[in-house]
Amino acid sequence: MRTNHIKRKLANGETVVGTMMIEFATRGIGRLAAAASAEFGVFDMEHSGWSMETIGMLLATARSSELVPLVRPPAVEYHYIARALDLGAMGIVMPFIDEPEQAEFVVACTRYPPLGRRGAAFTIGHDDYRPGDVKEKMRTANDEVMVVVQIESTRGLENVERIAAVQGVDAVWIGQFDLTASMGIPGDVTHPDFKAAQRRILEACQRAGVAAGYGSLNLDDVVSAREQGFRFLVYTADLWIYQKALRHGLAIIRGNT
Repeated sequence: MRTNHIKRKLANGETVVGTMMIEFATRGIGRLAAAASAEFGVFDMEHSGWSMETIGMLLATARSSELVPLVRPPAVEYHYIARALDLGAMGIVMPFIDEPEQAEFVVACTRYPPLGRRGAAFTIGHDDYRPGDVKEKMRTANDEVMVVVQIESTRGLENVERIAAVQGVDAVWIGQFDLTASMGIPGDVTHPDFKAAQRRILEACQRAGVAAGYGSLNLDDVVSAREQGFRFLVYTADLWIYQKALRHGLAIIRGNT
C-alpha cells in the first residue's frame, strides 16, 4: 500500500499545500498538479456531477504521480466513501459535517475491521492490483487513509470542538462560502463574525491535535491562513485557476495591466 506522505506531515505538525479539481476530468490533471508541486489533489463529486467511473479514471492517472489523491463525496453515505477508496482515493474530504456522530461514521467507513466497517476487496485499484498479504494490506490501509471533514454551517461550528476531537479525523477544513451563507453573511470572509468562527475552528483543531484547513482562489487569504496556523491549505480550483491565469495573460497581451 502507498505511503500517505501528507498524512505523515500533518501528524508531525507540518503544513501541506494542494489543489482541487471540479471541472477538468482529464487524464493529465493529477499529474499536471503534481508537476506544479501540489502535494495532494481533491477530486470533487459534490459540485462537479462526476460519476464514480470518472473518479476512477482520475484516481488511476493521478496515482502514477506523487500526488496524494483525495475525493470529496456528495453526501455522508457509505457507498460513496467506500467506493472512492476502493478506486484508489487515499483519503476522504467530507462536506457538511454538523455533528460528531457524522464524523465518527465517516471514519468507520474508511477503516477495515476491527477499527471500522469498510468492505474488504483486494488486488483492485486501491492496492494497485498487486497480490499480497491481506492482513498487512488492511493494517497499512487503516494507517494511511485520511479523513478531512468540513465545517460549513452554524450547527457544525457549534459542535466543532467535539468534531475535531473524533478519533481518526486528520483535518477540519472551513467551507467558507457555505459557512458564511449559514451565518447570514454570504461570501463575506472579512466579517468579524466569520473571523471569530475562523479562530474558533483553528483553536479547536489545535487543542485536538489535528490540522485546520482553509482553501481559496485568493492567495492573500490562503497565505494569511497559513500565517495564522492553518496547515491543510488548498488553492482552489482547476477552472478558476485556469480562468484567472488566462484573464491575466490576455490582459498583458492587450496592454491592459
